[in-house]
Amino acid sequence: MAFLTIDGRSVAYRLLGAAANPLVVLAHPLGMSQAVWDDVLPALLPRYRVLTWDLPGHGASQAWGEGSITPAALAAEALALVEHAGAERFHFAGTSIGGVVGQALIAEHGERLLSATLTNTGAVIGNAELWNTRAGRVRQEGLAAMSEEIVPRWFAPACFEAEPALKAGWCTQMGRGDDESYALLCEMLGRDTFDGRLAGKGVKVRLLGGSEDMATPPATLEALATELDGAPLEILEGVGHVPSVEVPGLFAERLLAVMAVELGDVANQGVDYATGLETRTQVLGEEHVARSTANATSLDAPFQQMITRLAWGELWSNDDLSRRERSMITTGILAALGREELTLHLKTAKRIGLTEAELRQVLMHVAIYGGVPAANHAFALAKELGWGQAEA
Repeated sequence: MAFLTIDGRSVAYRLLGAAANPLVVLAHPLGMSQAVWDDVLPALLPRYRVLTWDLPGHGASQAWGEGSITPAALAAEALALVEHAGAERFHFAGTSIGGVVGQALIAEHGERLLSATLTNTGAVIGNAELWNTRAGRVRQEGLAAMSEEIVPRWFAPACFEAEPALKAGWCTQMGRGDDESYALLCEMLGRDTFDGRLAGKGVKVRLLGGSEDMATPPATLEALATELDGAPLEILEGVGHVPSVEVPGLFAERLLAVMAVELGDVANQGVDYATGLETRTQVLGEEHVARSTANATSLDAPFQQMITRLAWGELWSNDDLSRRERSMITTGILAALGREELTLHLKTAKRIGLTEAELRQVLMHVAIYGGVPAANHAFALAKELGWGQAEA
């Protein structure tokens, strides 16, 4: 876990995975913490860079300061973390109040989103009287006292039966939160809604809900789908309010499907230039892509466009192999053929996160199947680029 100061507050976050992978930002529910994503991370990290954080007064994030909290302020916090990660565009997934953060991003910053997966949330959640009453009780009684009442609303009964310790664990987590920050977030949910603010934004959105969710029942998700121009909605049977905890494997499967690049009918139509450029920039870095574009002339500009569509669009954007796997394949082929782009892809291998041991094995395969001189040249080049350490 790391910390970043945003508007004078210390915000706890995790940034995991290779910088060359697409970024996905995950926002947790009210009263919980970024730990709700722990069981989803193994499925995401081979293909994505993942950013999670704790909302104000939750987990290890500092309590909110003066004034009310708004969805716009929470969205700005998310964007500050994205900027810190060095990303321009990103995927987003949020549950409950995390989904409200997602709605704020869709409404005001849709151009930054590659996709948005909103779960167990709504354009309107409950009503102002309900939330203001809870805010008052939290200020009087405290989160620790109220957790026994609130936590059971998060999970389907079958989930509690299967994991008896779940309730006590999350009651402990909730009880450690800051009462005033929680109360301010309750008041936000009662005050700030997204009715009439989400249509026509052009963001790829998918909605997920739970059949056993008492906090945001299926009808709430259905109303949100209407606000989002009929965004596809799936209700997960037997699931409550927090699918990333209750059914992490299923949740990860659905999320990966949303985030996958839509390659369409590649055989007949090909992949658009923008898709290839997005992937090329993520893998090689903005500086390299900007330099290649600036150096293009009337002679090779069409060639640059072609390789962006074919190599980076149809190959590197395809999710059948991870970018780590494609890096190993590409490095091995270039080393065996002795091509000059090997330098670029040895640098890229570091950016993607290949280990020294993995690169060594790639080049040893080159020695056996492509020839010792080719491997010898590749090893020497890799050492020049900073791979390896001197033997003691």
